[in-house]
Amino acid sequence: MHQLIASPFLDEYLVLRPGLDTGVQIPFARYLELGKATSTGTEAPRWLVDGAHQAWGLELPAHRPLRDTVLVRAPSPYGMARASYEINKGCDYDCPHCYLGLKRFEGMPWADKIRLLDIMRDAGVLWLQITGGEPLIDREFPEAYSYAYDLGIMLTISTNGSQLHKAKILQTLTERPPHHLSLSLYGATEETYDGFTRNRGAFGRFIRGLDAAREAGLRLQLNIVITKDNADEFAAMEQLAERYGQVFVFTNMSPTIQGDATPIPEQAAKYLRRRKPFTGCNAGHTFFHADPFGHASICKIGRDPHIPLTREGIEGLKRLGGIADGLQLRTGGCAGCAFGQKDADGNPGGCTTCRPMAKLYQEAKAPQNMYCQHPDREPVR
Repeated sequence: MHQLIASPFLDEYLVLRPGLDTGVQIPFARYLELGKATSTGTEAPRWLVDGAHQAWGLELPAHRPLRDTVLVRAPSPYGMARASYEINKGCDYDCPHCYLGLKRFEGMPWADKIRLLDIMRDAGVLWLQITGGEPLIDREFPEAYSYAYDLGIMLTISTNGSQLHKAKILQTLTERPPHHLSLSLYGATEETYDGFTRNRGAFGRFIRGLDAAREAGLRLQLNIVITKDNADEFAAMEQLAERYGQVFVFTNMSPTIQGDATPIPEQAAKYLRRRKPFTGCNAGHTFFHADPFGHASICKIGRDPHIPLTREGIEGLKRLGGIADGLQLRTGGCAGCAFGQKDADGNPGGCTTCRPMAKLYQEAKAPQNMYCQHPDREPVR
């Protein structure tokens, strides 16, 4: 099993160590040198041995072929660098703020999951977020995760942590460490957490999973989700999260991907943050999302039009850039500003979300200032 990954990443060439945050940028000539060494069965060059020791304290084994420890990724003409994969929309929680709305246990057969992951590798995807629903409850998660890891993909997992204490999950993640685990935190007490997730015993399983992951040495990121139901525990949630890893805070709720406004009233008004103007993103150009059926879209929000990757194959990705550009155009309900452009005084446009997200807010009949900075709008409710 590889200890390092050497790979193109957009216009750069990187050497990365799974499970760790640091990497080493190398020139193209050295990337070619590593590729030749793995194909000819020669040892690691001295500069890589020294670099691995300095960057990660890793002692590459002497007198062994480089290919035993370093996986060298082939270049891709498709220009994708990152992706997300919604392996299953099913979840063992029923949180009121969830943007997915209906959470069904649906997905592809194993052969199609393998085909999708192969396409991602061949498209150039170096970083992949595996998400859901709750990805760890997918019956084929360990196998799909291991397969993606062995392809030389750096993996992150977005999870509620309810399954992290289970032996098979822990074994999978310790043998093949993810870049990090991203866990959502919904309360600091059993009463609040279990009530919010509508799942008795959820808080105990969450803490058990956190403890098991920390003991296994896995990198953790805690995402505090503040809503009207748990806002009074914010300080306690911060203290809890800081014991385990890096902490992020999320306050603004979005409609569901079907344009349902149900999650919006869950917001805690005191903690809402004003969004910065949207200045563009690389969705559909260097990033894409795949749903449980292998439908590739520009992102998790702009899901239509989509491309059925398992049917069309990797060539279908060539159409994503055009789809992305089309989805970012203004649609009905927006007027009076130059989207994505600065005005004559150098001020950015008034949109605080991308067009696909603004469209969901419009369909949900949300207050306009939730996605727009035009003056004289009603306050966020």
